[in-house]
Amino acid sequence: MTTDDTITLRLATEDDWDAIALLDAHAFGEHQNSEDMAETKLLTASSEIFLACDGDLPVGVTMHFPMDVTVPGGTTLPATGVSWVSVAPTHRRRGILRRMFTAQHERFEEAGKPLSVLTASEATIYERFGYGPATQGVTYSIDRRFAAFRPDLPPPVGARLVTSEQARELLPDIHRRWQQRTPGAQPMPQTRWQRFFADRKNARGGFSKLFFVVHPDGYVAFRRGYRVGTAGAQDARIVDFRAVTDEARSALWQVLCGIDLVETFEVTLPVGDPLLTLLTDRRVPQVQSVKDGLWVRLMDVPAALSARTYAVDTDLTVAVEDPFLNAGGVFRMVVRDGHADVVRTDREPDITVSSSVLGSLYLGAHRARQFAAANRVQATSERALHEFDLTFGTPRQPEIGWFF
Repeated sequence: MTTDDTITLRLATEDDWDAIALLDAHAFGEHQNSEDMAETKLLTASSEIFLACDGDLPVGVTMHFPMDVTVPGGTTLPATGVSWVSVAPTHRRRGILRRMFTAQHERFEEAGKPLSVLTASEATIYERFGYGPATQGVTYSIDRRFAAFRPDLPPPVGARLVTSEQARELLPDIHRRWQQRTPGAQPMPQTRWQRFFADRKNARGGFSKLFFVVHPDGYVAFRRGYRVGTAGAQDARIVDFRAVTDEARSALWQVLCGIDLVETFEVTLPVGDPLLTLLTDRRVPQVQSVKDGLWVRLMDVPAALSARTYAVDTDLTVAVEDPFLNAGGVFRMVVRDGHADVVRTDREPDITVSSSVLGSLYLGAHRARQFAAANRVQATSERALHEFDLTFGTPRQPEIGWFF
């Protein structure tokens, strides 16, 4: 990679949206329609978009949305949501992404928000900027004809079929309650709810409009489509599944697996989701893929670590290496009754991690021992590693709230 001094950086103006849309279309292979573009403009201002330009021609873009993220223990932290990151294929390997990210993240440092988050189209780009994958989703294919539920489960009381208009009234409150207790979840902006219920044809992937099943403490939205070459058999794709309680999860799955004509469901669930334990045959859900969701970077390590709760009490000194920005240092982390006091210190560290690994550990989806096995967590003793590994554990698996 080389640094090209002929490339200049500037903030966008309202006149740049066509150029931004063109860069995005080439980067992600999809042209935004006018409605989607209008909704994106409600999420950010052009003055929050950095452009890299070759002369007058925009060749790179990165923007961000104001966002909140639930952390373990239920606190909602302010964050910046990085999105629409791309460099034109005509201008690769010139250091453009690093220059844009440096300018953008220096502004984040000035703003003082403790977290920055993003979703990644490629998994090899963002660790060098201090981001780590902090939620994981497993995509299953479930043949509902063989999905038998354990006989001691209560019947699906409370679940009902609703129209799109009824779902519009019911889902936001359920989602809010789910988000408040789920690490990694973000509140859904009103403009995203509008896009969700608009249910435009370009979002359906050849499947039907959305169907909804609602429980007082959960909901599922899914699409149906006929399988090519079969006599009436259908597949279904679950677009959104949110359960505030275990009872709601059980009820919704029992309803879904009782739908006639549908042979298979495709759904993405967090690692460790209880679905497998509801079934008499846990092999019925077949794993199709495992993919990261939310990526996290701690912009202010003491503020971010102090905001969440922890599984065990400990007193550790943690060195955080941050070659990209200024969030690194050595911190004493004292956890008592699940809450941490985190301050900078001159003590020798018990644990050394990169900022990207700390981002991966932050919401509880990953274990420190996984990274230690790859020499990405260094510990001065087995006791220190054991405590560091246990303390970041969470009772509820983290999930991303919405992709951006």
